[in-house]
Amino acid sequence: MKKLVLVVAAALLGMFVVSGSVYAQDKLAYIDLSRAFSEYNKTKDYDKKLTEKENGYVSERDKKVGEFNALRDKFALLSDKDKEAKKGELESKAKTLKDFVTQKEEDLRKEQEEKMKEILKDIQDAVKSYSEKSGITIVFNDRVLVYQNNSMDITDSVIAILNKKR
Repeated sequence: MKKLVLVVAAALLGMFVVSGSVYAQDKLAYIDLSRAFSEYNKTKDYDKKLTEKENGYVSERDKKVGEFNALRDKFALLSDKDKEAKKGELESKAKTLKDFVTQKEEDLRKEQEEKMKEILKDIQDAVKSYSEKSGITIVFNDRVLVYQNNSMDITDSVIAILNKKR
């Protein structure tokens, strides 16, 4: 029994020693992903385009809200008989406005989500490319680190690669 315990202990010790030497060969780095994301020119360009689209949507929405408010104000001045006749038109206009707002917000959200995925893929590709050239085996996001040495920060290099592509 003692021999079995010694053999198992020796095997476990050997595994830790071997795995420790394998990990010792790994070159580690980290990236400030939020900074890479915000300093990437493609992100800045997309933000401008999205702002323009949002402004266009807001002005179109404001126009439709103005039309609805004008119709509602006219509706308030109608007699009860006329209100009953125009009630369907007002409800239809309200539903159309609500559907418009919902659809535009959904379209903007989907487009933003697609672009964010595209930009993150670009960043991942740049990190991979830089890491392969530099012999780095593991790259961490800086947000998961408790302590980091700036010599391991590859953020500037990755941003340079990303912005050089354009």
